[in-house]
Amino acid sequence: GVVGSTMSGAENLNDRSTMICCAGCGIKEGDDIKLRTCTACKSVRYCSVKCQKDHRPKHKRQCKKRAAELWDEILFKQPERSHHGDCPICCLPLPIYKEK
Repeated sequence: GVVGSTMSGAENLNDRSTMICCAGCGIKEGDDIKLRTCTACKSVRYCSVKCQKDHRPKHKRQCKKRAAELWDEILFKQPERSHHGDCPICCLPLPIYKEK
């Protein structure tokens, strides 16, 4: 489901995991309505570009914060250690090169 939706009606729902709706207008996703996820924060969905643009002023601050959190998760993931160990100068894992 949508986590962290800023739609006021969605905040009052008991079970957000079964209710996927547009953060702008509140229309529920169905067979004839496909919602698209915000590409920056991935936490809200919209039924149209118009709803996304109309909702942007309310969503902007939360979106930037969540997008930064997602970027930090990607950026600071620890790479797998190689059997070659770490570089004594920069402390990054040494790359694994294929033997020829």
